[in-house]
Amino acid sequence: MLRIRLHGRGGQGIRTAAQILGSALFAEGFEVQDAPRYGAERRGAPIVAYVRAAHAPIDERGTIANPDLVLVADASLFQVPTAGVLQGIGARVALLIATTEDAAVWRARLALAGPIFSFDPGADPAHAATALVGAAARMLGVIRREILGAALGEELRGLDVHKQRSSLMRALEAYDAFGVHGGAVGEAADASARDYTAPQWIDMFLDPVSIAAPDLHASATSVQVRTGAWRTRRPVIDYAHCHRCSWICSTLCPDSAIAVDADRTPRIDYDHCKGCMVCVTVCPAHAISAAPEPRGESPPAALPGVAA
Repeated sequence: MLRIRLHGRGGQGIRTAAQILGSALFAEGFEVQDAPRYGAERRGAPIVAYVRAAHAPIDERGTIANPDLVLVADASLFQVPTAGVLQGIGARVALLIATTEDAAVWRARLALAGPIFSFDPGADPAHAATALVGAAARMLGVIRREILGAALGEELRGLDVHKQRSSLMRALEAYDAFGVHGGAVGEAADASARDYTAPQWIDMFLDPVSIAAPDLHASATSVQVRTGAWRTRRPVIDYAHCHRCSWICSTLCPDSAIAVDADRTPRIDYDHCKGCMVCVTVCPAHAISAAPEPRGESPPAALPGVAA
């Protein structure tokens, strides 16, 4: 199976690059997976995409921890540990970087034993991803030039004609330039279960329940941090309509800010209620409503008619 991982930043077309590569491999008779992974969608955020290709059904899922080929559209990602660019890169893994610096510079900088390739992405960084696809297609040695062009045209058909042509030209230029590296990337042998390495778990000690339990008034908790100042609205209980089913609101309160009296009457701790309004949502009797937070006023210390 071929395992390819693509790294870039939001707006550089990494997700589309994975789709182009996947479409080309599919057209060449492979079973294919391609999938992106990223957090909040914003320009500049690290993005990673995965492509798997095999001549048999693919049972693997999820991230690619041990790739055959890693493509990097933005070299600054090497300085971002959470981007995981170097994860699983061993002596046989090929690394292709879009950079103005020579591959030898990166070999010395990264101290990697495996093959490293580089190419100049040009003045327009938007073309880096399509150029990566062209170079990668040639390095895999299983994608024909006309198939690459057809796959790129299919995936970019929503763009205007000028952008389609410029992207196609950049991809094919990279494909031709990497002719000397044709077939440089091969399929790795399937991993054996005997080679499995257990994760390096960190054993954490357990606090006693008096500390670890979700109780704001236990020792060493945040009772002194009055998070009630965070509210913009406060939940208010209408005790005339309250059914005293306080196990619902008190249990589902994420901050344990609802205490319960002996007669099952709920009381809201306004010093620590953050105003999430979960209690308003889950109250079966609709006895809890959201009210504007009265700025400059002290919250009630006791229930109406009950001595403080």
